[in-house]
Amino acid sequence: MKIGVIREGKTPPDKRVPLSPAQCERILNDYSEVEIYVEKSEIRKFKDSEYERLGIAVVDDVSHCDVLIGVKEVPIDELIPNKKYLFFSHTFKKQPYNRDLLKAVLDKNIQLIDWEVITNTKGQRLIAFGRYAGIVGAYNGFLAYGKKSGKYELKPANECEDRAAMEAQLDQVSLPQNFKVVLTGTGRVGGGALETISCMPQIKEVSPEAFLNNEFDHPVYTVLGVSEYNKSKDGSAFDKKQFYEDPTDKFESDFLKYAKVADMYIACHYWDNRSPYIFSREDAKHPDWNIQVVADVSCDIDCAVACTIRPSTIADPIYGYNPATESEDDFMKDGVIAVMAVDNLPCELPKDASVDFGEMFIEHVLEPLLGNDPDNIIERASETKNGKLTPHFEYLQDYVDGKE
Repeated sequence: MKIGVIREGKTPPDKRVPLSPAQCERILNDYSEVEIYVEKSEIRKFKDSEYERLGIAVVDDVSHCDVLIGVKEVPIDELIPNKKYLFFSHTFKKQPYNRDLLKAVLDKNIQLIDWEVITNTKGQRLIAFGRYAGIVGAYNGFLAYGKKSGKYELKPANECEDRAAMEAQLDQVSLPQNFKVVLTGTGRVGGGALETISCMPQIKEVSPEAFLNNEFDHPVYTVLGVSEYNKSKDGSAFDKKQFYEDPTDKFESDFLKYAKVADMYIACHYWDNRSPYIFSREDAKHPDWNIQVVADVSCDIDCAVACTIRPSTIADPIYGYNPATESEDDFMKDGVIAVMAVDNLPCELPKDASVDFGEMFIEHVLEPLLGNDPDNIIERASETKNGKLTPHFEYLQDYVDGKE
């Protein structure tokens, strides 16, 4: 099988890559049936010369390859007909801005395997950048607090050479006694955020109950699962199974009590649009509201986290939300929440994030791609094949046709 690593063509440019030079070399050594060709690029964090140094073919044209792998959406005019592609297409949720992309994929008889829907038999994702979203998002939260408080200043993550350099910056973090950080989300993203927090040993983990009721002579954090920040409307015991099956009518947020004592909120949860908002605009107006900084790694706009009224950018990662006016304001003002809502956080550490992603590709995706796929991983993740939507994705037909 000939695998082509494509040049990222989306604007703004993305420096990530699905396989590092060392990972390409490893695959070639371990799989005699695989050839790898890397399309020339001046954008990647890994330079063409780094691939060439390890004997990886760097070429102008990858149209001879059987499988083409990239990170972000491929521009329509760069799609090569009759190929098998793996990239994040952002189409399976019927995103309107990518309808034409999916139509083009079908018109060009491309088998589209979307990274985002590559799952095991339990429906759990096997490959993602979420861990690095959490790692960088938590860092940006402390960067934002440093700016708002004036206590310290951190170099932006994207200006650090790599993760180690970013983590070294955290030595400068200075937090007051009893500074409290609340984090929602216990998955891959939340785990990444905890990796960053663990670089600051002065911040100790405490239980949600202790977080609410105790004061400390050092900074603390707590991690909330859905049963801590939601409750049953009728006062009955929280039923997690029922919540996951249908959170629509019987549950409401119980987050405000944490917002009354927390100084920073790091949002790493997965939010179902049937679920209660974590906090509302009215909650943020409560006279006892205490949160000064929200690092919204999940970045769902104008819904679960009320102060996230727009995404921010790597170049300008922080804006202010004024609860009184329900609008954007200067984040340095008293009473204005500093919001970090960068929606492409792993791009800030492209080298480390790429290596992490490549390891998941080798562990979970490569062999199924080569045909050793007893769990039908590739079939389940293929949105299109033979010019048609596959059975798993036939629900997208009206979306493709422009009917919804």
